Amino acid sequence: MTLATPYAPGSEQWTDARLLYALEEVVEKELNRHLKIAKDWMPHEYVPWSDGRNFDGPLGGDPWEPEQSKVTDIGRIALVVNLLTEDNLPSYHHEIATLFGRDGAWGTWVHRWTAEEGRHGIVMRDYLLTSRAVDPVKLEEFRMAHMSEGFESDNRHSMLHSVAYVAFQELATRISHRNTGHQSGDPVCDRMLARIATDENLHMVFYRNLLRAAFELAPDQTMSAVRDVVVNFRMPGHGMPGFERAAAQMAIGGIYNLRIHHDDVLQPVLRHLRVMEIGGLGPEGLKAQEELGLYLDGLDGEARKLDERLAARRARIEARKAAAGA
Repeated sequence: MTLATPYAPGSEQWTDARLLYALEEVVEKELNRHLKIAKDWMPHEYVPWSDGRNFDGPLGGDPWEPEQSKVTDIGRIALVVNLLTEDNLPSYHHEIATLFGRDGAWGTWVHRWTAEEGRHGIVMRDYLLTSRAVDPVKLEEFRMAHMSEGFESDNRHSMLHSVAYVAFQELATRISHRNTGHQSGDPVCDRMLARIATDENLHMVFYRNLLRAAFELAPDQTMSAVRDVVVNFRMPGHGMPGFERAAAQMAIGGIYNLRIHHDDVLQPVLRHLRVMEIGGLGPEGLKAQEELGLYLDGLDGEARKLDERLAARRARIEARKAAAGA
């Protein structure tokens, strides 16, 4: 089935201001739907407070040691990356408040989203410190370095690009949290991250539905924005200290890699919106759609190569284990 949208040659381009105004009713509708579905939850209820004790320092507690952690090695790496990503919330709020505004339905959503995201950093840090899952000194040093750099989105130049980006990024964050929980080795951590992932999924649905409305209003511009975002996608934590190494370890550990990005993040959003089936596009929109399809095919090929390398790596590890046990 082809979803036809009218193309008017020479039609006026939609500016950010016009799109913000035209989408206000959609934002209000999606905000009301979100508020009916979203459930408030208390971060303190997900933290094992009885496991906590003082650290060394002014209170004279015990220094952190790696063996105190209940989580796996890959769990520790991913938890630090995920928390540092959440820590830059002030910069994220500034970005979207500047783009979307602080008034009307847009402003209400911006503030509500920020408040909900704030819970994630609170509960994750409380869990990590109380359970001694990670080195608290290193964690704070990383936080200071990361937040001192701030954050500037690759898509801050365009409202459409920003909406497209967060539609994918919120789902990517959900997947990363969920997989981290599964591989953390701690049921308490898994439960906490599942709660966070539920929020992220609702945020994704909000932006995905907003992106659908943008396709109806400005199909060519929206298609171009989606193409640009998908081709140049980077997670918001890319600027944190040691991100490249941590990302490589998370890829090997199956928390977030090319296969997951292609199959579990890009494709679900694109299929739901039926982006590759949208018809009636003008020259620019059609070009963007074709380039998007070519990029996805190439990404799938790269993911297949990664799958083969990871399978070979696992086979070598198993062979070494078998040889050592013989």
